[in-house]
Formats: sequence, C-alpha cells, structure tokens
Amino acid sequence: MIQLTEIHEVVQERYGAIAENRTSCCGPTGCCDDASNAAQLYDAELLAGLPADVTGLSLGCGDPVTIAGLRPGERVLDLGSGGGIDCFLAARQVGADGYVIGVDMTPAMLAQANANKARMGVTNVEFRQGQIEALPVEDNSIDVVMSNCVINLAPDKLAVFREAFRVLKPGGRVAVSDIVTEGEFSDALRADLAQWAECVTGAIDVEAYIAQMRAAGFTNISVADKRSAEEIVPIRPGMPRVYSARVTAIKP
Repeated sequence: MIQLTEIHEVVQERYGAIAENRTSCCGPTGCCDDASNAAQLYDAELLAGLPADVTGLSLGCGDPVTIAGLRPGERVLDLGSGGGIDCFLAARQVGADGYVIGVDMTPAMLAQANANKARMGVTNVEFRQGQIEALPVEDNSIDVVMSNCVINLAPDKLAVFREAFRVLKPGGRVAVSDIVTEGEFSDALRADLAQWAECVTGAIDVEAYIAQMRAAGFTNISVADKRSAEEIVPIRPGMPRVYSARVTAIKP
C-alpha cells in the first residue's frame, strides 16, 4: 500500500526538478504540457505580455482562468500554482481591487513564482507554501477556486474538495482543468509513483470525482470532456480511458 507521504515526496521531487532545471513535466508518457505547448492551452490574447519564464512553466492540461469567468474585485485561489501562470492571468482579470492567492507545496516552484512576480511588478498576487489537502487560507474568504492539472496528483482528493469548500464564500465557485478517467487503474498501475507524478495514475474515474465533490458539499457540478486520451497519455493495454476535463461547481 502506497503511503500518502510517499506520493507527496515523489510529486514534490519531480516538480522541484522541473522548476530548477526547466525540464518537461511529462517525459514520453506524461499528460501535461511543457513550455512549447503553452500556446495550445490558452488564447493568444491571454498570454500577451507574459515573459517566457512564466509561460515556460505552464504545466497544466487546460485553461481554468477562462472557465472561471472571473470578474473585477474577486478573490481567487489557485491550487498547485506552480510557476504562477494562472495566478498572473487571473490577476489581470480581477484587477487592482481583486486578489489572487497561489498555494504550492514545492519550494523551488514558489521561488520561481515569486521571482516572476517581482519581475512583472504584480501587486495583487500572493504565493503561499502548503498542501492543497490542508490549505493555508481562511474560511469563507475566496470567490473562486481554480486548479490546473493538480488535483489528480493529490492522494486524498476528498480532503482537497473539502478544503476548497471550506475556503469558498457561500455562492463561490470552482473552475478546474484536471485529468480524469472512465474506469479505474489496476492496483499495480496505481503503485507506479512515476506515472502518478506524471498526472496519469493518480487520476480517478469521473463518477468518483463527481461523487467526492458532492460529498464535500458542492452542487451544480459539471464535467466536460476537453481532450481525448490519445492527445494526453499514450494508452497502454489495461489502462482506462484518460482525458482532460473542465470541471465547474458551486458552494451553495
């Protein structure tokens, strides 16, 4: 049985190496996009003016900022903020009266994000170190929770959803791009920590994903298929269908 701490350690080690060495997060079997593919995830107008150091650490599987439909003055939380691309994009949309918090557990990623923040002169973004299963964020303080290809990496997804629910204001919303499956991985594949850290075997069946969000208290849950399995992960025998999804929900 894999221990939760083992997963955290492997994921943190992998993404720390990406931040320090600017290697791809994916390798030949991974899901998320490296620097050369950032433009495939976001509208070109969104990326305009962002330095290469920001777009070069775009390791997601979608565009949660557009999904969120952010409004001026909103407070936004990004789960697993990495190099900060989604935080910086959100900061533009919420404006000077809004505020964006990024939470990440990897010190090297936080260092890159803060360096990017200083270089860009952004004043309405803050980065905090922490795990998304235990967010360093106050209760009922956030309008929108975003995440981009990160919840699939968490070993305790129900804890993540409960934390997102806790920090959201009543009426707040979730806007997530994440990897889900149709069907489950075998225990043997689940035990492959390298595949887990590449955003593959940590993904769960979409119905289980929805059930856990519902158990945390969310309503109006929607999961839309964005990209087919073949675009994300080379399919091997015995693997369920894997795909990137756009997930939205509301805290009543």
